[in-house]
Amino acid sequence: MTTPVTSTRLRHFKAKEKDITSRYLSVAEAAEYLSTSVRFVRRLVAERRVAFHKVGKFVRFAVADLDAFVAAGRVEPVSISDVRRAMKGVA
Repeated sequence: MTTPVTSTRLRHFKAKEKDITSRYLSVAEAAEYLSTSVRFVRRLVAERRVAFHKVGKFVRFAVADLDAFVAAGRVEPVSISDVRRAMKGVA
């Protein structure tokens, strides 16, 4: 089962490409898939923050790897009661 964000991305991307999940994306395609700039994707590669594949001199990304990167950056919302609980005992 995919998350709503992932399914929205795939729906948007499938309009351009048939069966995107079975192929690798270039840097430009990965940037479009993540809705970021090409520069940001290249920085992720340089900092080794995202999984990628080298095909000769080319860098390619699996859609599953990009989805895992996005999922790893998920931040859960915090309620006021959580903050108060965490601050208890802090002087």
